[in-house]
Amino acid sequence: MSDNLQPVMEGIERLPFKVFTEKAYLDYSMYVILDRALPHIGDGMKPVQRRIVYAMSELGLSAAAKYKKSARTVGDVLGKFHPHGDSACYEAMVLMAQPFSYRYPLIDGQGNWGSQDDPKSFAAMRYTESRLTPYAQLLLQELGQGTVEWLPNFDGTLKEPQVLPARLPNVLLNGATGIAVGMATDIPPHNLREVVAAAVHLLEHPEATVGELCAFLPAPDYPCDAEIITPMADLARIYETGNGSVRLRARYEREDGDIIITGLPYQVSGAKILEQIAAQMQAKKLPMVEDLRDESDHENPVRLVIMPRSNRVDMERLMSHLFATTDLERSYRVNVNLIGLDGRPSVMDLRELLSQWLHFRTDTVRRRLEYRLEKVIDRLHLLDGLLIAFLNIDEVIRIIRAEDEPKPVLMARFGLSEVQTDYVLDTKLRQLARLEEVKIRAEQDELRKEREHLEQILGSKKRLTALIRTELQADAEKYGDARRTPIVEREPAEAIGETEMAPSEPVTVILSEKGWVRAAKGYDIDPESLLYKSGDRFLQTAQLRSNQQVAFLDSTGRSYSLPAHGLASARGHGEPLTGKLTPPSGAEFISVLGGDPGQWLVLASDAGYGFLVQLKEFYAKNKAGKVLLTLPQGARPLPPQWAEDRETDLLVVATTEGRMLIYPLRELPELTKGKGNQLISIPTARAASREELVCALLCLPQGKNLRILSGKRFMTLKPADLEAYRGERGRRGNRLPQGLQRVDGLTVE
Repeated sequence: MSDNLQPVMEGIERLPFKVFTEKAYLDYSMYVILDRALPHIGDGMKPVQRRIVYAMSELGLSAAAKYKKSARTVGDVLGKFHPHGDSACYEAMVLMAQPFSYRYPLIDGQGNWGSQDDPKSFAAMRYTESRLTPYAQLLLQELGQGTVEWLPNFDGTLKEPQVLPARLPNVLLNGATGIAVGMATDIPPHNLREVVAAAVHLLEHPEATVGELCAFLPAPDYPCDAEIITPMADLARIYETGNGSVRLRARYEREDGDIIITGLPYQVSGAKILEQIAAQMQAKKLPMVEDLRDESDHENPVRLVIMPRSNRVDMERLMSHLFATTDLERSYRVNVNLIGLDGRPSVMDLRELLSQWLHFRTDTVRRRLEYRLEKVIDRLHLLDGLLIAFLNIDEVIRIIRAEDEPKPVLMARFGLSEVQTDYVLDTKLRQLARLEEVKIRAEQDELRKEREHLEQILGSKKRLTALIRTELQADAEKYGDARRTPIVEREPAEAIGETEMAPSEPVTVILSEKGWVRAAKGYDIDPESLLYKSGDRFLQTAQLRSNQQVAFLDSTGRSYSLPAHGLASARGHGEPLTGKLTPPSGAEFISVLGGDPGQWLVLASDAGYGFLVQLKEFYAKNKAGKVLLTLPQGARPLPPQWAEDRETDLLVVATTEGRMLIYPLRELPELTKGKGNQLISIPTARAASREELVCALLCLPQGKNLRILSGKRFMTLKPADLEAYRGERGRRGNRLPQGLQRVDGLTVE
């Protein structure tokens, strides 16, 4: 650095860039936290809200005054107290005037102040007019009574209150939301009467627990007609920790077969709800709804009509689906973070919040009483001097006329103080002439009684507490109302699956040997007559409803499922299952199944092991399927066999060696997956070398005939003939007659 620049740098502080930026950002973040984003526990307001309300009171815009242009209010706020953007200030003002945003609005607006469907559709401030609501007087009523500290405004020309002397805990009544630096706040609104009841209880029982206070203040009370469905235990946990969430659900009723939505969650737009439902209808995901209407008007702010397609639609199920998939049910975050009496932000539980506010209120009332007591004492002092002057009116007049400096003479002659003497001298003669001793003494008596009363209250903690309680209860009686959001226990909302949404029509699913699948409407389908790709042919069909799942089994024992309504039409060749599913490399699809999910089947391998399983166990949630049948080394699954009655059916098992065993189906275990138990005995060596395998399996209903197929030959066994092959599960079985030992199939006749 050159020498000629050195004098210029003198007196300039030099800091490392890291230190400077850290300090600057910390200062900025503390400003945002304390002076912009978080409410104060005393009046529950952020600085911009407090300045708007105070500026309106200074303009004389009380609840009884005429409306005044909002632009005038915003101009006063910006010019005197809040040098920021006018649009942000006006938006804060609008929020305090919207009855669907504030539980107890502070501003009474005239004109377009937005709607629940579009809260930001309010008119410009040059068009709207406003004044304070009666409730706002609870924040301002005691302002000029020595109750709060005053601070200079941004340019030092005016004074503004540090906090408003709120008569009720507004921070709970109207709640607050805000995002600061590194922290945020989400305080829900509450019911005035419930908050006062909890505050009075804590005032009378300082050791009360949060649980006891929750008996008076069970949940938030939003400015909407929805239901709070959060469990009571979760609500209590919110008040114990200051954190959590509240879930709101819309209210509805039935009218002439239609569903009428009469109450929406907090800050949810009816137009948006209709858009969400209409989007599902257009996507054909809501076939049970025929039409929507919005019949909301001035008398019915929320009236959304949902018309079911028929009276057979389960309305409870439909609404549960809509609650789960639209904003008819919403969760609201709770984070009771606010600036406490120590000037620091903190997350408070219900007891700490009410305790600190009662401390604030007690201090406010004490300051108000002390201020009034001081005024009473000063007035009594003046009246004492005025009474002396009245009783000696002739002498007082003579001194005033005769003396050049009457003030010291009057003080010396009648023992008056300087303040008393100034008051006597400032009193007009005609007023003094009208004054009567009786009136002066009457005012003195009244003021002495008031002084004694004030001194008694200030000197007794019990009396002070009683006064605060009385004022709280009086305000609750005057400004309180009934709870708007009832607390109701409801079942959790559940969306209807895509499969259930599909229309229920009979379909036949056709599977080819190469794993191509398609679906045809109806059951009277001849799969052999359909066209197949070159080298491919028909393998198996399944009959089911279009709103059911169709299951598949591959050669590795894995099962899969797909919605039947999503399969390709039978008019073409279909589509390969590998396009929808991801079986292991080399696996082949060997079976397709559909029907009642609770129906029982026998699932077995050619190694001679199997078990009973319900169709629903074949369903898999992902494309890769799931292992259902565990296969011994080299074994393959057999086509699953349907059981008509697992208590009375017989299981027929035949091997490649021409042996057959029959026993009650109930001897098989009922499993959800696995290898199963041995169906028929196959020598270990023959099983390992796969010389002998199970080749046919059948569930035979009681009293039915069994037909055994072997090439072009067949044999029918009547129920009495079956006894020759009856035995216990896992036995070797008996040989079939010559010519039928190569079993190609078993059927029921």
